Amino acid sequence: MGKQGSPRSPRPDVVDVKDYQTRSSECLPGSDPILGRRLSGGDNNWKSKVALLHDLKHEYGKLGSCKAVYVGKRHLWFRKHVKSIVFMFALMGSLFLLDSFLVSLFDSINLQNSSSSRTSSDLKGGRTAYANEEEPPVQMYGRLQNLAYSALAEKELKQEPSNFWEEPWKASLWKPCADRKESKKLGQPDKNNGYIMVSANGGLNQQRVAICNAVALASLLNATLVLPKFLYSNVWKDPSQFGDIYQEEYFVNVMKDEVNIIKELPSHLKSLDIEAIGSLITDADIVKEAKPIDYLTKVLPLLLQNGVVHLLGFGNRLGFDPLPTRLQKLRCKCNFHALKFVPKIQEAGSLLIRRIRKYDAAQRMLDKQLVGEFLPGSPSKKHDSERGPSKYLALHLRFEVDMIAYSLCDFGGGEKEKRELQAYRESHFPLLIERLKHSKSISSSELRNLGRCPLTPEEAALVLAGLGFKRGTYIYLASSRIYGGKSRMLSFTSLYPNLVTKETLLTPSELAPFRNFSSQLAALDFIACATADVFAMTDSGSQLSSLVSGFRTYYGGGHAPTLRPNKKRLAAILSENSTIGWNSFEDRVRNMIEEGQSVFIRGYGRSIYRQPRSPECMCRTH
Repeated sequence: MGKQGSPRSPRPDVVDVKDYQTRSSECLPGSDPILGRRLSGGDNNWKSKVALLHDLKHEYGKLGSCKAVYVGKRHLWFRKHVKSIVFMFALMGSLFLLDSFLVSLFDSINLQNSSSSRTSSDLKGGRTAYANEEEPPVQMYGRLQNLAYSALAEKELKQEPSNFWEEPWKASLWKPCADRKESKKLGQPDKNNGYIMVSANGGLNQQRVAICNAVALASLLNATLVLPKFLYSNVWKDPSQFGDIYQEEYFVNVMKDEVNIIKELPSHLKSLDIEAIGSLITDADIVKEAKPIDYLTKVLPLLLQNGVVHLLGFGNRLGFDPLPTRLQKLRCKCNFHALKFVPKIQEAGSLLIRRIRKYDAAQRMLDKQLVGEFLPGSPSKKHDSERGPSKYLALHLRFEVDMIAYSLCDFGGGEKEKRELQAYRESHFPLLIERLKHSKSISSSELRNLGRCPLTPEEAALVLAGLGFKRGTYIYLASSRIYGGKSRMLSFTSLYPNLVTKETLLTPSELAPFRNFSSQLAALDFIACATADVFAMTDSGSQLSSLVSGFRTYYGGGHAPTLRPNKKRLAAILSENSTIGWNSFEDRVRNMIEEGQSVFIRGYGRSIYRQPRSPECMCRTH
């Protein structure tokens, strides 16, 4: 959006204010001498012009009340100055039209500038880069919304809790053990084949995966790992490095028995031109989900020849199967034990937890692992007896403009929304546009039926209502870049008004150290989501949702449920919006979520970060 109060061309004088005031002051006591006053902000331009005309008409109307003073000379004066009067009004009309044209021109320029630069939404003010906060709410399922509202009102009277605050009992049979001591200690190999450098791309969660994949790769190649660096991204715009987010010494010490990790490349290798000697390896050189054999045949020879390799990007460049058990275990140990947030992130995360729960809740293993020494204290007996624990649900709502634009789906916002999303695609996804020119088009309804459309805030609220979560449930919203802002969120907040974010829970001074550091802000969301009593996701492919759900599985002890809607099944349910009864809607939504909560061992090829229930990572008790 263009900045309010931005400078514009000076407005031409409509009348000579001083001359007008002198000639009319005797007849208009108490009149405002300032004409043509403009209100700040583009939304008030039209009101300003209407007010100006109204003032002029009003003042000239009052001039007519002085006709007794000039009654003898009125006709003579009028005949003498009729041409001047006509000229004055013609000039005023021309200037008014010119002003309107200039204002429209500048508003158009500001709108174009705002469309080219994406700003984050502000839920408190309902501001986004693509939606005006005064726009009407967007609603796709009005009938179901009304049914949900009535059902939630009834549940408040019945005092029946939702069954989805707990996991299936089988979940408690699995315990963390990736850091267990082996009876026969493997230790580090005697031979060191060289040094591996990694520059990871993406945001916080993509970088976390890259770090632990690098640990496994260093072990596979019998190499020393240089503490990974983070690439600066034009998307995330965060210069943070490893030590700004994670505790370096702790990381090195936890992994020291299996992998040697150093902070910097040895001095005798620093002067090498890595690219010139052929040791720079980009994502174009290694396929996604690469197997160990790919690294043994392509990377190991370079490592042995030059003593160092530099992996640039390293996004999802190590598959999950087939992989030796010891390497899977290293991944788990790295992700669940070695990576600890730095104290300033832990402290702010602890504040979030305390303020959502209203007071210090019972200490849990999840809290201890994420906030360390800043763990909230034990609850008082008074709070236990009077209120019990204050629960909250964390929701990762993936409804950012880049995601929904890429999906090619229709979200009920009309032609204006379609134009905005198409313009965004053309600006940010040129390869997608080119591919669409040479492929068969798929309608938005087909995409939705296939489960390819991100869930809207309205759909997320309907799912929670169908699961029986009460209207008063406290909900933490991870990230706040919601496309459409207030107009989109109104369908959610009308059912669940107790919505909070890190921006509403922390003071400006508490948030100040994290401003302009998107990965550090994402770490706060990670903590709030992982420690929630219930975590709900709207996109199972999200890296944050994947890592948070895995962390809750590993440390939750069977008391950290995660809700995973099946978008394809949900689309089929919502397609019956005009006919389905609320009881039927509830039953089908609950069956969908319950199936997603089944307790099972990690499947072949599945992410061990997301599904740690496997012998390499967790131990099953009987």
